[in-house]
Amino acid sequence: MKKDEPPLEFPDTLEGFEYSFNEKGQLRHAKTGEPFVFNYREDLHRWNQKRYEALGEIITKHVYGLLEKECHLKKVTLPVDATENEPKSFIFMSEDALTNPDKLLVLIHGNGVVRAGQWARRLIINEDLDSGTQIPYIKKATEEGYGVIVLNPNENYIEVEKTKAQVQLSSDSSDEPAEKRERKDKIQKETKKRRDFYEKYRNPQKEKETMQMYIRDNGSPEEHAIYVWDHFISQSAAENVFFVAHSYGGLAFVELMIQRETEVKNKVTAVALTDSVHNVWHQEAGKTIREWMRENCCNWVSSSEPLDTSVESMLPDCPRVSAGTERHELTSWKSFPSIFKFFSEAMEAKNSSVKPAPTRRSNRIKYEEL
Repeated sequence: MKKDEPPLEFPDTLEGFEYSFNEKGQLRHAKTGEPFVFNYREDLHRWNQKRYEALGEIITKHVYGLLEKECHLKKVTLPVDATENEPKSFIFMSEDALTNPDKLLVLIHGNGVVRAGQWARRLIINEDLDSGTQIPYIKKATEEGYGVIVLNPNENYIEVEKTKAQVQLSSDSSDEPAEKRERKDKIQKETKKRRDFYEKYRNPQKEKETMQMYIRDNGSPEEHAIYVWDHFISQSAAENVFFVAHSYGGLAFVELMIQRETEVKNKVTAVALTDSVHNVWHQEAGKTIREWMRENCCNWVSSSEPLDTSVESMLPDCPRVSAGTERHELTSWKSFPSIFKFFSEAMEAKNSSVKPAPTRRSNRIKYEEL
């Protein structure tokens, strides 16, 4: 017999969830000391998922707080000329991000639910803050004299609840062609079938219908990267700009190169990609971009090989080396020490006007002629 679904109402603080981060940065239950449990209520898949998402939103705000309090970064609103009533996003910057004459580190996470300061929400909840957030990178960069800019490429729109008139308008498809209505009906039936399979209860809670209001000039990760480049990174005083871009962040960086090739080449010293999903063919990156990437980028990819071991590439872009893990979401954390060595050696090579040797990061790394 099906159960009634409980209300989709959840606490809005970690304390309300009865969780907190311990001294090791691990999320633990306040009373039992146990890690987070996804299946909090048996046979209530959607409710458990909504609970997990609600906790994820709290984690996002918690990380924002750590960026400001522990890393001493400031929040900067986007667009820079935003009016009071328009949708807004933001990034985080160190106080010296635009004035540091020497080094600037730019961090770009991947696609999905993650926001500024995170690599992977799943790691933050199930592992710890060090592996799941960008905080170790920010602290290390600060110690080594870098300015820091943390991008927020997934904050592309705000959601607002639809009015009754808008709900009625969206559900009224009388003006649509018959073929389009049939496709829509088919999709709705398939969705209902999946929902009935997963949800083992009657009277499911109805969710509010929302609409998306996109943020001007920041409506996609690619747009966001270009906007932050134009208004901040390109205006910075740093002689050496370094990027760390994870997963879809790598694709956003390649798109930035395509749109601002000359500027990027003049400003950026080295780029560390971590399991990047960019594709120089699909993105139609030109020969000069591919050549620059071979010289100045390295992609730490998920692999069973030891850290920094050369990994064969099918594409003619940058060298690929092992991140020392087969888990995609862990590649940024596992390659952390190697990436800062890579940056230091790239800057030394630039300052001495000598091209870096093929094995400069590790005796195991070998560049291949592509």
